[in-house]
Amino acid sequence: MTDLTAVLLESATDKYTIVVAISVAAIASILIVILFIANRIRAQRRLSHIPGPWLAGWTRFWMVRANISGRYHEILYDTNVKYGSLARIGPNHLLTSDPAVIRRMNAPRSPYRRAPWYSVFRFKPRADNIITYLDEDKHEDLRRKMAPGYSGKEVPNVEETIDKWVLEWVKLIERKYISSPSDTKLMDLARQAQYFTLDVISDLAFGDPFGDIVDDTDKFDYIKTTEEAAGPIGVLAIFPRVHKWIEQSRVIDLLAPSAKDKTGLGPILNITRMRVEEQFAQTAEKQQPTMMGSFIRHGLTKEEAESESVLQVMAGSDTSATVIRVVLLHVLTSPEILSKLRAEIDEGICEGRISSPIRDSEARQLPYLQACIKEALRLWPPVVGMLQKIVAPEGDTIDGVFVPGGTLIAQNTWSLGRQPLLHGPDFALFKPERWLPTSSSSPANLAQMERDAELTFGYGRFKCLGQPVALMELNKVFVELLRRFEISVARPEKPWRCESRGIFLMKEFWVRVQRREGVEG
Repeated sequence: MTDLTAVLLESATDKYTIVVAISVAAIASILIVILFIANRIRAQRRLSHIPGPWLAGWTRFWMVRANISGRYHEILYDTNVKYGSLARIGPNHLLTSDPAVIRRMNAPRSPYRRAPWYSVFRFKPRADNIITYLDEDKHEDLRRKMAPGYSGKEVPNVEETIDKWVLEWVKLIERKYISSPSDTKLMDLARQAQYFTLDVISDLAFGDPFGDIVDDTDKFDYIKTTEEAAGPIGVLAIFPRVHKWIEQSRVIDLLAPSAKDKTGLGPILNITRMRVEEQFAQTAEKQQPTMMGSFIRHGLTKEEAESESVLQVMAGSDTSATVIRVVLLHVLTSPEILSKLRAEIDEGICEGRISSPIRDSEARQLPYLQACIKEALRLWPPVVGMLQKIVAPEGDTIDGVFVPGGTLIAQNTWSLGRQPLLHGPDFALFKPERWLPTSSSSPANLAQMERDAELTFGYGRFKCLGQPVALMELNKVFVELLRRFEISVARPEKPWRCESRGIFLMKEFWVRVQRREGVEG
């Protein structure tokens, strides 16, 4: 055989090998596509008996589109209105607006478990916190260790700390934002509310307040960082496996905040780490009466204490600030509501039933104030993320419909306070009177409204431990602002800029403030 023949045979063999390789790759690709389509069809049929948007039956990108719209809460609400209290929003994802179902999913002995959706909210890579633990036993153990600190039993100065920052806010307004007939000084109430809540929770958490109120600025760009991160985190939560890969591959270490960062979560991580180290270096008798000190005394490790304190700042500031903004917007833009609330406050002051600052116990005796707070929480629950749970392997029957095991069910918190049969045809209106015993609501309806209102702060084994602190802030701040100042919304046609990303991102809530004359401060 000549050399030429050998070369030709070798060339033919190489070409044959290439053709075979290409053919195998093509067949494999076709098989992958077929398997993908078959899997999609199987998944679509699995929940096809439950109505929902057509696209949602095939892909999670329906949820992505809802999240990035900035109208997340409204889109989810409209979905339940259109398709019923149980609607399909993804290939293996349902959405419920039924309060009874939400209670059942969150009840202490419920077979439902947290879905991987929660695991995305680790603020330190690979470090779980009370929100992200999927293991029920670990979650319950952590709650037991943290409950005394959140309840105030081991942090005796909770109310005094809140009082201090309420008065610092008052001082800031008097120093910088008092307008006169000839001089208007606009104040961004959206930002100021979060400065206040950030200082309160950072002071309570580790005895080292940010000082945003004193300096009237987002000192560490925490708010800016939260606004930038909320969207991507919300989308990533829709794809928890992607997040898990990013976290396990250590790519997250390049993206996650570091204690060395000068802005955003960096300073919080740095402050937390330093305070934790200080606390662990002290004996139990010398530890500060802070929430962190309580956590450590009850057995939290260094890593757990750091992770929980970061979570405290984030969860404890954004949500309370939202409710403060909502109450003030609706009160200030309704002369009738403002007049009633002011009359209740003024009467309490004149009769000596209201201290300065008002005590939490005194505020609880003001029925119209409590009605305003409840109405704000009804219409604007501060957390409207999915809070997904997993149906037990044996499945469940919901609203007469069988739901297979392994299905993910999200709760529509925005819908809970918008039930026409319970709240009446005017359910969309801010109407504090609906919470008063003298209202047209029946006692049975009022009792049901109160039960549903509890769901705003979670329920059962997932109930928010920070609820007492949040309610104490709300009980104080409105009385102290309204007793001293006349506040008017500068742009009632567009009072604020607001986006929904599972939490509400609010800014540019401009108001004009004047001293209130003739009333005791």
